[in-house]
Amino acid sequence: MKRAALASLVLLAAVGLLVGCASPSTGSANDTSAPSATPVVKQTLTVFAAASLKDTVTELASEFEASHPGVTVSLNFAGSADLVSQVTEGAPADVVAFADEKNMAKLTDAKLIAGTPELFASNTLEIAVPRGNPAGITSFADLSKPDAKVVICAAQVPCGSATVKIEQATGIALSPVSEESAVTDVLGKVSSGEADAGLVYVTDVDAAGDSVEGISFPESAGAVNRYPVGITTTSAHPELAEEFVTLVTGVDGQKILASAGFAKP
Repeated sequence: MKRAALASLVLLAAVGLLVGCASPSTGSANDTSAPSATPVVKQTLTVFAAASLKDTVTELASEFEASHPGVTVSLNFAGSADLVSQVTEGAPADVVAFADEKNMAKLTDAKLIAGTPELFASNTLEIAVPRGNPAGITSFADLSKPDAKVVICAAQVPCGSATVKIEQATGIALSPVSEESAVTDVLGKVSSGEADAGLVYVTDVDAAGDSVEGISFPESAGAVNRYPVGITTTSAHPELAEEFVTLVTGVDGQKILASAGFAKP
């Protein structure tokens, strides 16, 4: 009995020694928790763009958001002249894209654009008529017929400035029933049948699908508008703005613009 008891004591002592020498545990074997991920910082990039860029810039914004988690691109579309007024009056914008260089120059001269704007596309006027062309418009000269209800852009708007240039070059004066502040408004009046014809961009006719017909005219080659994009000096996110401009001017952006009918600048 004494020998058995003694053996038990020796065994217990050995076990205790082994336990005491074991390395301390660094964590539970069942602990599967991983370090918490870095929280995504939410930011909003505000882009002001000409009305004729609505479809393409919307698509570009979606691509940008997909590649920049946490970033939302807020879009504001209007006639270029209206956008200039908004920025001049203090409206917050990070990136601005216009349908002509003249309006961009107004912001550059006012020291509201950082660096040098980049040209990224060009566009040409085309005559839009309702389906079936009920007024029988076939040329730019036809737009001057007394009974033709024609809608154009106002002169301060890029598409209107191009129209004036063509009038001066051809000596053909138009008498529009209305002058609109955005090319999309001109297109809307034609597609609804309120006008017999309207001067819009090639890209607008393409985007309108079956709602209108397009009539090209050779005189439009003398009034091509080039589109510039720039970053405002008041941008809250200048680095993000630079990345967006890179998308617009890069390979992916140029593919999207080309598919919409825009030409190289």
